[in-house]
Amino acid sequence: MFKNFKYPPLFYIVLQLALGYAGLYNIITKILFFVILLYAMYDIYKYKNQNEEAFLWACYFVGAEVFFRMTKSTISYEFTKYTVMLLLVFGMLVQNSKQNFSVSYFFYLMLLLLGIVFTDVPDGESMRKAIVFNLSGPVVLFISAFYFYKRNISRNKLLEGLFYMLLPMFSMIIYLYLRTPDLREIVFNSAANSTTSGGFGPNQVSTIIGLGMFILMLFLFLNKRISNILALDVIFLIYFTYRGLLTFSRGGIMAGVLVFFVFVFFMFLYKREMIKIIIKYFSIALIALMAIWLYTSNITGGMLDNRYGGKNSIGGEKEDLSSGRIDIILNQFESFYESPWFGIGVGNGKYKRIDSEENLTAASHNEITRLIEEHGAMGIIILFILLMVPLENILNSNNYQRAFLISFYALWFLTIGHSAMRIAFPGFIYGLSLIRINRDESTNDKS
Repeated sequence: MFKNFKYPPLFYIVLQLALGYAGLYNIITKILFFVILLYAMYDIYKYKNQNEEAFLWACYFVGAEVFFRMTKSTISYEFTKYTVMLLLVFGMLVQNSKQNFSVSYFFYLMLLLLGIVFTDVPDGESMRKAIVFNLSGPVVLFISAFYFYKRNISRNKLLEGLFYMLLPMFSMIIYLYLRTPDLREIVFNSAANSTTSGGFGPNQVSTIIGLGMFILMLFLFLNKRISNILALDVIFLIYFTYRGLLTFSRGGIMAGVLVFFVFVFFMFLYKREMIKIIIKYFSIALIALMAIWLYTSNITGGMLDNRYGGKNSIGGEKEDLSSGRIDIILNQFESFYESPWFGIGVGNGKYKRIDSEENLTAASHNEITRLIEEHGAMGIIILFILLMVPLENILNSNNYQRAFLISFYALWFLTIGHSAMRIAFPGFIYGLSLIRINRDESTNDKS
């Protein structure tokens, strides 16, 4: 699978673990960030993107974004998003092959930018920051959709890209280990925990760990080895799961697990004789998950059970299982009723909630309701475009291809529902739902 790698995959994993340790000294990771970026640009230019170098390196930076953010290794908070866009655009510019595109996404971009006209931030606030914070993720989606639309990518190349995406997550995982104090010193409650998330936002950390869990489970299910050692790959998955549970942020972990079930379901439809393999893997996985859960629950004094069970620190039922997000959504629909056609403007939802007397978290965690609030009817049209265009590609694929495409589509949708588009991952993974997966030596069967 990794024919283009000069060294065994485990060698690159060890390098990433070393990078995670270097994260304790962010001057080193600042330098390494730009060294990796320059090498990626050189690699894309040297081979004219013939081997999908732009795709592979963009995958790497998508997986690395949260790590580089938490170690303050970039020149700005959104810089890794710009990096992903730069690599994809550069790949399209230097390649010799024809680039497909869909007019629908140009229409999507125009409607998206229209919301800027209605932006009106309070005095002392930066309009540029408000716009960038809310639109950089959707623009990543546009560039990704433009790059991947009907692009032919082999199954092996796709798996190689997912491996690139997974690699920097090892850096983040080791960094979390190094930054987290003795767990016996932490007072756990039923809220998301920044202490066990490297002092960073648990939501973003959980999202990326959930993605890593999905990739690891996918490779194990397809009998592909990350490290060439099955036992070591299983240990990787166990530790990713453990670190993900410790964040106490549920969205990313649940999304990764649910989407893996989707992947397995379509693989079963593709080859029904896989049912024995599925039963074997799920039996083993269930036992392992129970063991990890019991161990983590014990470490956290039972608070993990309360967190996922929707209970407070003393075991009582929480009035709002969504951690206040339902109240935000209701507030957003009120804003939509006030300005139904063009919305209240990009970024204005946050300031509207700050100025209100209601005790609400200002920033939206839900991209769907943010679009409806801030873009109005135009936002509904944007959502319709995003939801409908990939379906043609999915419907015209066989069940083997659908297992991947629907998984990418579902990862995008679930992620924007709990984490908006704060990071490049959801916009990028949406683009992957538009590719055409070519059968290679490993996929000779027909649906």
